[in-house]
Amino acid sequence: MTPTQGEQLPLRIGLRDGATFANFLSGGNAALLHALEQGHEPFIYIGGSDGSGRSHLLQAACHEVSEAGGRAAYLPLTECMTMSPQMLDEMEQMTLVAIDDVELLAGNSEWEVALFHLYNRMRDVGHRLIVAGNGSPAALGILLPDLLSRLGWGPVFQIQPLNDSEKSQALRMRAEHRGMEMPVEVAEYLLNHSSRDMRDLFALLDRLDEGSLAAQRRLTIPFVRTFIR
Repeated sequence: MTPTQGEQLPLRIGLRDGATFANFLSGGNAALLHALEQGHEPFIYIGGSDGSGRSHLLQAACHEVSEAGGRAAYLPLTECMTMSPQMLDEMEQMTLVAIDDVELLAGNSEWEVALFHLYNRMRDVGHRLIVAGNGSPAALGILLPDLLSRLGWGPVFQIQPLNDSEKSQALRMRAEHRGMEMPVEVAEYLLNHSSRDMRDLFALLDRLDEGSLAAQRRLTIPFVRTFIR
């Protein structure tokens, strides 16, 4: 069955421009980053908590495929679960399908079966499927045994969190990609006086970028202090 216009909406979900491999600090995830960049593995599963960077990596993989002339679809199930699982029909035509938040379909028999069949079709046509969830495949609560086995068809990675030194480096690297200079002491100040969750830190960096442009100010401790009071 051909998806309706509404069900095709996820194909138009935009990728964040900043979601690239170049501005992802691998830390203890060098093997995962290498597997994604090489693109040789037809199936990869990524486990990681919210804010771990798994969505960034899925979108980066889609960027790479698109820039190489292929077709990629990023499907965050937080936005897709209200739609029919038939939206996965014919998705094997894409060079790469990246499915995020897979834990959300656990226990939904129609979605579990639909993803199971997508795995089979992607294998048959030789295209790639990357799936990410908030834990290991066994911890997701998947009820369909055949789907659970498919999630382990390729390498299974668990994203390793960054330590404080790596978080500081990641902040400064992200700032540099945005055209900002962030001294080491500023990055350390942010880590010590705000949330240490990387998603929160990057959101704060977005606000600092806007604020520094508007005020024509450099990133100094007195300046950033006004954003985290």
